[in-house]
Order: sequence, then C-alpha cells, then structure tokens
Amino acid sequence: MARGSRRQDSPRRRNRDRHGRGLRGPLYPATLPAARSRAERFDALVIEALEPIEARWRTELTQLDVAVDDVPDVQVEGEDGVVEDGNVPLARLLPPGSDNRARIVLYRRPLEARAKDGADLADLVHDVLVEQIANYLGLDPDVVDEG
Repeated sequence: MARGSRRQDSPRRRNRDRHGRGLRGPLYPATLPAARSRAERFDALVIEALEPIEARWRTELTQLDVAVDDVPDVQVEGEDGVVEDGNVPLARLLPPGSDNRARIVLYRRPLEARAKDGADLADLVHDVLVEQIANYLGLDPDVVDEG
C-alpha cells in the first residue's frame, strides 16, 4: 500500500499523540484563575456584585434567589420584570410561586456581548443586579446602590 493511501473500509482515526510527545494536558493548573471557564468567571462577577448589596439588605432578600443562565428562553411579549437591551433580555425577575421563591435570572451571553472588557462587564452586571433587586424590593435603584 502506498504511503498516502488508506483502505476504503477503515475509518480514519485522529491520534492526539502525534510525534510521540504524549497526550496533551491542561494549559494551566486548575488552581490558577486563568484555568476557570468564562461561565465560572461570570459567576464570580455576580457573587462579587451581590455581596455588598446582600450585606446591606440581608433581611429583605431572604426569600430571593439569584441565578445565571447562558441565554434567555423564548418569551411572551410584554412580560414584567425584564431588563432588556433592544429586544434581548439581560435579566429577569421571576415572582415567587406556590412551590418556589422569587428569583432573579441574569443572562450571561447577552451581558458579555454588551461589555467592552472585564471592567465594563463587572459594571454592567452590578447595574443590572441593582435594578432587578430594586424592582423586587419596590425601591428606586439609587436607594439600593447606596452604601
């Protein structure tokens, strides 16, 4: 059989251990911040933005959960509690139901798409979170953000 040919009946396999150097490992050790995924970094931003607000409004926020989704679900027009940029929701406040607590859902991908850099994303997450918590508490966002 010639060097470049292969049998028609056997599928071509890609071998990750080309040139005998061993299998590839992680680029960074898991203990370094650079090894975290974009979703993990976004979750850390949300927690960082929520901590000072929660410290001040702890008793009022005991029945509120904060969650992160990658992208919003298809929605019915005219829903209340939605922070939008154009027609794309950035976050949503879900009222409490009979079997669950009130929940703020931040949408990671739309927020990341609107931010210019990491600092801008942190500011945007903070602003959206403040606006949603103010909506939940029935207060002005400036009152929630004081402190």
